[in-house]
Amino acid sequence: MTWAHEQVKRFIDRCVWSWNGWSHVWRTEPSLKQWIVANILSSGLALLLPLTTAETALLVAGGVLVLAAECMNTAIERVVDDIGTETRDAAKHAKDAASAAVAITGIAVGVAWIVILLGL
Repeated sequence: MTWAHEQVKRFIDRCVWSWNGWSHVWRTEPSLKQWIVANILSSGLALLLPLTTAETALLVAGGVLVLAAECMNTAIERVVDDIGTETRDAAKHAKDAASAAVAITGIAVGVAWIVILLGL
């Protein structure tokens, strides 16, 4: 196999793995669907309002980052749950911190909206 073919295969493998991860989160995490609805509303509003291209890009990209954070949160939850089901402080802290990361990312988009709308 040539170097180019190997790189194409690796790229395709990464796409398949990413799709599998997205599909798993979609099937198992209702919060992902809630964030998607929030993103549709936020992005739609950003596209309708007379915002600059940079402001619109910031709001849309921020929404996408919330989805990425939700995927990472799910990954952390799965690994922690796979290690064991007994209650452990470290496991709770890891899952809570991952959840906080999603919340902070969502808050960042909300703050961006406030700053843009108030013209700060």
